[in-house]
Amino acid sequence: MFYREGHWVVKTFWNSLYIAFFLLPLGINLPTPFFIISIILGIVNIFRSDKNLLFDNKALLLFPLYFIIMCLSLIYTDNISDGFDLLQRSLSLLFFPIIFLFVKEDASTVRKLFDFLLFGLVVSFVINFSFAVYHVLEVINERINSPELSLEGISVVLYAFLNGWDHLIGEEFSKLVNPSYVSLYILLVLSYYLKNTLQSRLQVLIIVILFLYLFLLASIAAYLILATISLLLVVSITDKSKKYTMMIVFILGVIVFLNNPRVFDFYTSVTDFSERLEIDNTSVEKSRLLTWNTSIALIKEAPLLGYGIGDTNDVLIEKYKELNYFHNYNNKYNAHNQFLQTFIQTGIIGFAVLINIFVLLAMRMNRSKNEMAVFLILIISLFFESMLVRFNGIVFFSIIIPLLLKKRSILSSRIIRNESTLESTTKTNN
Repeated sequence: MFYREGHWVVKTFWNSLYIAFFLLPLGINLPTPFFIISIILGIVNIFRSDKNLLFDNKALLLFPLYFIIMCLSLIYTDNISDGFDLLQRSLSLLFFPIIFLFVKEDASTVRKLFDFLLFGLVVSFVINFSFAVYHVLEVINERINSPELSLEGISVVLYAFLNGWDHLIGEEFSKLVNPSYVSLYILLVLSYYLKNTLQSRLQVLIIVILFLYLFLLASIAAYLILATISLLLVVSITDKSKKYTMMIVFILGVIVFLNNPRVFDFYTSVTDFSERLEIDNTSVEKSRLLTWNTSIALIKEAPLLGYGIGDTNDVLIEKYKELNYFHNYNNKYNAHNQFLQTFIQTGIIGFAVLINIFVLLAMRMNRSKNEMAVFLILIISLFFESMLVRFNGIVFFSIIIPLLLKKRSILSSRIIRNESTLESTTKTNN
């Protein structure tokens, strides 16, 4: 298999995680059995591991504490059923951080996680692109044969293509997994691999595919994250000639991404936000602003304990109705911001634990530009989506963040150098 060292329990644990990460961009049901297998074997490994490892990474215990606070919120929640459903989806927040307290990993082991996630992203791109092109061809054919269309010749084809193009981006492009989660996976994979120089045409091709994938997913949050990180990296370049070149590339990249039709929709939605505030808002971006406004109003009413994990969505929906946010009410939107979602669920106590996790993460990840880029990707993603509500987000964060919080960070250049030194020593001895 892919991981071949150590006891069979450890080997199966890592191999299950590799397969799960490969399947993660392909849907919610496919990776679940492999995550369950890895959890079971990870728990088994705890009983046969060195217990001294527990004291090396005590920061990981914040995740079980967060889970316990969620459990306690069931005491004062009315919708017990929804609360238990969320707890069931959140079990990985309890198990994986504890498992990683007793698991030793090196750079090559964790790199394979990103390798398999990368393979899964490429496969999901091919699948989504095939479905999207087929759908666009259907739309173009429908427009060309429409009896209501008075244009002729090339104008008909051009008009049909422009209408079809609108069906190739955004949610239309990602039918397997929510675009926000796929964008997060892509950004993290890019940040992990672009810290090294590209050495082959295949690597360049894969990076181009990932950027194209990101463009077609049309996630405004992902665009903002990408622009922020790119600008920080460009500014940090010391060689002036390289800095000017990269600044030109950055500006050209911004122009390309700004030409995505979804960006213009976002701009229009935000600029007329104050107009028609209380009617049926159909814009996703405008509805998100309304959601944040509603969440803040609810937090002010119950700041200490929140409303419990079972009642959070119910009180949001009722508040939408009270404020006449009909689009949000009809679509039953969550807070679309994990920090606000947690505050509504568990009050200031749960919010403080979540914030503390990211404060510690920021302190651990200030050693390099690459680590800081990963931190920004994670925290900005939480500002735009309630990532710890859906299984795809919960299981991903419960694995990646604990690995980042460990003293031997998975992105630490020190680990990479140790591995390179080991390889050099082996070659010398041979």
